[in-house]
This record gives sequence, structure tokens and C-alpha cells, in this order.
Amino acid sequence: MNVRQWVSKGWSKLTDMPMERKLLIVFLAVITLPLAFIGYISYSNYTGSIEKTTVSYSTNLMTAMMERTDDYIEDMMRISSIPAYQADIKQNLIRSNKYYAQHEQVSGAEPVPEDFNQLLLIQRGIKSSVKFINNIKRGANVVYIFDEFGNGYFSTESGAVRLDLDQSYRRWEEQASRSGGEALLLGTEAYTSVLNSERYAFTVVRKILDDVSLEPIGLIAVDTDIRVIENQMVEMDKLTHGESFIVDENGGIIYASDKDRSAKQIASHPQLLHQDGGGGSFYAAVDGVNQLVLYTTSPNTRWKLFVLIPEREMKKDSIRIRNVTWAATFVTIALALLLSILMSFAITKPLRKMMRLMRTVQEGDFKVQFPVKHRDEIGQLGSQFNRMIVRIDQLIKDIYEMEKKKNAAEMYALQNQINPHFMYNTLETIRMVAELNDDEAAADMLSVFGKLLRYSIGDIKGKSVIRAELEHVRNYVEMLNYRYPSRFDLRIDAEAQYLEAPTLKLLLQPIVENAIYHGLDDRKAVMRIDIRIDQSDQQMLVHVIDDGLGMPQETRERLNLSFAGVDVSKSSSPSSRGGIGLRNVCERIKLHYGHRYGMKVMEGQEGGTEVVLMLPLPGTDADSQ
Repeated sequence: MNVRQWVSKGWSKLTDMPMERKLLIVFLAVITLPLAFIGYISYSNYTGSIEKTTVSYSTNLMTAMMERTDDYIEDMMRISSIPAYQADIKQNLIRSNKYYAQHEQVSGAEPVPEDFNQLLLIQRGIKSSVKFINNIKRGANVVYIFDEFGNGYFSTESGAVRLDLDQSYRRWEEQASRSGGEALLLGTEAYTSVLNSERYAFTVVRKILDDVSLEPIGLIAVDTDIRVIENQMVEMDKLTHGESFIVDENGGIIYASDKDRSAKQIASHPQLLHQDGGGGSFYAAVDGVNQLVLYTTSPNTRWKLFVLIPEREMKKDSIRIRNVTWAATFVTIALALLLSILMSFAITKPLRKMMRLMRTVQEGDFKVQFPVKHRDEIGQLGSQFNRMIVRIDQLIKDIYEMEKKKNAAEMYALQNQINPHFMYNTLETIRMVAELNDDEAAADMLSVFGKLLRYSIGDIKGKSVIRAELEHVRNYVEMLNYRYPSRFDLRIDAEAQYLEAPTLKLLLQPIVENAIYHGLDDRKAVMRIDIRIDQSDQQMLVHVIDDGLGMPQETRERLNLSFAGVDVSKSSSPSSRGGIGLRNVCERIKLHYGHRYGMKVMEGQEGGTEVVLMLPLPGTDADSQ
């Protein structure tokens, strides 16, 4: 069942409802729709206002947060540049490099004895500098200084030194070697401290270069304390009621409120990383929850700060207002329903009484009267009802006949008048040929006859085209030539523009049949039948011409009068029944296309008879009927 049928069915049920229910529905619609519309507009506007306020407020917090983070990282990079300006650090690194270069085990050489005093002096000098650097900026978790042989020097009291310091150095050395002496910011990673506790830090590393040779003499690595960022992020999460995290350009997480995301690739949410521009907001489904995503990008580090606020959390106030609005709406509807019931009952009470009186009239009692108490619409209706009862006995005898049904009945009556003798004679001919000749003639006749039956037995009101009509005539004449070998010669002259013109079925065959059965001249060996199609200014003309016996002038005139609508059924001429097939064809044309079209009979130019069918031109309005 399609949509139109559903709508039609629903409308039918609505119109069939009692008046009382219709009034109830109207009252409820008048009250409910405005309330629902106002509630929806209020909820939408309030929700949009909350969203704009949230985006504006959160964006300001995020911008301030990223500015503080950029300042903090810039300070860490300045700290990493301190060894470039501290001669003591460089001198101690050079000494450390020389010391370990001398004590490297060389194959075949005598080992150099350890000089612990010199080594202790180097360690104290570098650790003193590291301790000084640690005191410059709060949040520098651990500062490591390495010589070129990977020997690390550090000073800390927090126990945050990396347990896998050698592996970290090799990784830092490989990455810093490609930075050209510039500070390199590395993303957050998890590591195990010497106290066997898991910690998180992001690191600034830089090569330490010799002032004279500009060759690397060591490396400084500053492990930042992630808690400096964490404190600010936690405070921002409390204000936004969301979850925040910072990612670098490669998708590595610098910090996340959810610790499970720390130091992992945020591959499960690629749509968050592919946002262009310095900042913005959008909605996205993250971990199966629809959330408002706000982001801003640091111009210095290209880090992105994301804040994810659950949509339900952001809209909880508007949802509460929506629920209160709906509750008030339902209470109002309940009161309106009670009032509507009372009003509809008062309005429909006289109508129900009139319905009872109508049922009494249906049973044959015409003495009832509707009491008219008021002059409103109900009173006027009652007055009209009383007057109608007086005339009802006469009105029930009127009969309404539709012209369309009459035309349909005439069409079927004309169809039943088509001469069936041809069918019976053909069947008899096929039987005789099948008995006398054991050849392919019977099969050919059956094939042609099957085509005739398929075309002619269908709905006579069905549409066809000129090409099919001509083909049907060919089959008909071919079948007659089986019965009377080479007795009939059919010739057709029709241009291609007329072949696909729509027309009624079985227009030409009855005319050809009439020409053969009423005009066959036994003195001629072959009877010729020509079908020619041309046109006048307003009509397409189909000429059916034979060279048979012809038709008396009186008969032609009588047929033309009958074609024009004159009743000639009272004619006493013996040939009065001969033109019934032609009249049927003409009546069908007039019934379908109108009285402008039809048929006429004329004397052939070489003797015989010419029948002209006047049909609509292809492409006209009448042709499309």
C-alpha cells in the first residue's frame, strides 16, 4: 500500500467519525499545536543559546590554557639553552669526554689507571650546574646532561629519574642529531622511575656545542613535569564538565584526562585529528557518545587542545526546561479535553436527535417533526429537514442514469454484432485441408488464423496502431486465399508517418470483409482490394477500394445517411441488413472520437466501391483520447 492509499484510508476514517469526535480532535489540535510549537521554539532557542555560551566560554579557557602551555614550553626550551652560555658546564663536558676517551679499552694497549679524583671533580661540577638549572623553573622534573659517551649527570630529590636512562639517551641522541643544535620538543611518553613508579613526561632535548669548533660535546634533556599541565586541565574539565586532551602533530597524546589515552596514538578517533584551522567546534560520536568537540591549535608547537563535552551534559538544563514545558502542556491538554467533551456534547446533542428522526423516516414514517428552538445553523437545518420530509416520497422515485454507463453498454452491444461466420467458415476450411492434404498448408493456415484470433478476440475497446490494423487485414486476406486460392489481391499504400498513428481495433477488417462478401464478382478471376492512407487539412483518411460488383446508389445513400445518424432501420429494402458491419465501425469511431469523424461510401473510380474512414490526424487532441 503506497502513501496515497494510506492518506486516503486515514482521511476516510476521519470523515467517517461522529461529529462529537471530530470536534474533540479540532479542539485538541487548536490547543496542542500552538503549545507544542511554542515549546519546541523555546527549547531550540534555549539549547542554541547554551551551546553558543558554552563554545564561547570554553574557547576562552582553551586559548588561555594553550598560551600558558606555550609559555611553559618556551621556558623549558630556554632552560635547554643554558649550557650554551655556561662555560663551567662546557669545560666539565670536555673534561668528561677526554677522561672517558683516555679510558676506553684499546686492543693491544695498556689500560689507563682510573683517576677517581678527576672523575669526582667532573661529576660534582656538572651536577652542581644541573642543580642550579633545576632551581630556575618549577616544573622541570629532571634535567639530564650527557657527554659524548652517553654518561649522564643529573641531580634530583624527587626520585623521578628514568630507570631506562641508557635507552632514553640513545633515542634522544638519534633525534637530536637531526635538529642541528636547535631545541627539539618530544611528545609525552610513559616511563618507569628508579622508585618503580610509572610517570609521564614530555621532553626538550638539545645538542651542546663547543664554542670554538662548534662540534657536539654533549646533550641536555629536560623532562617536564606533566602535573603542571594536569592541574590546569583538571580545573578546565571541572568548568566545562567535559574531557580534555592535547595531541601533537603526529597524533601522539601529550596529556589526556583519561589516563588510558596517555602516550598512545589516538588512532580510534581520526576525525578529531583531521581538523584544519586554528580552532573551531563540531559534533562527533566519540566512544559511542555524541559530544560537542572544541579544539584550538598552538601556533608555536602545533599542538592541538581538544575538549569533549557530552551533548547530554551540555543540554541538561534545557532538557529539564523541556520536561517541565511538556508536563505543563499535558496538564493544559487534559483540562482542554474535559472542556472540549462538554462543548462537543452540547453541540452534537440536537444533531443526534435529528439522526434518530432520519432513521425513523427510513423506516417509512414521514409524520416526524424536528423541534426548532433556535435560529442558529442547527435550527435552520431542522427547518429544512421538516420541509424535506414532505417531498421525500416523490424524490425517492427519481432515477439517476449516468451517460458513461450508457455509452459503455452501447459499445459492448456493438461488439456483439460483429459477424462470427468468418470464424466458423475458417475452422471448417482448416479441417478440410488437414484431411485432404498432408502438407504444410494446414500449419500455415493455423498460424495465420492464430494471429487473427489473438488480435480480434481481445477487448474491442483497446487501442491499436495503423500498422497492426494493416497487418490484421493482410492475415485476413491471406486466410481467404487459402480457402479461395489466389482469388484476392491486397495492395497497401501507406507512408511511414501514418503507420504508428493510434487507432481503434478492428476498424479495417470489417470493411474488407463487407467488400468481399457483398462485392465479389464471380466473373473476375481475381478481386483487387486497395488500402491507401492520406490526409486532408483536419483528418487522416483511410481509403478501402475494391473492384467488385459495386453498390447501388440507393444503398450508398442509405448507408451514408445511417453514418450521419439518420435512423434507416425501418427501410423495407432487402439489402437493409447488409451494412450492419459498416455502421458498427462508424458508430465506434463517432463514440470514441466525436461526430466530426466517421465514414462515407462512394463509387469507385474504376467501378466497385470506395469506403473512406475519417480519423484524427496523428498528434491531435482527439488522437490522444
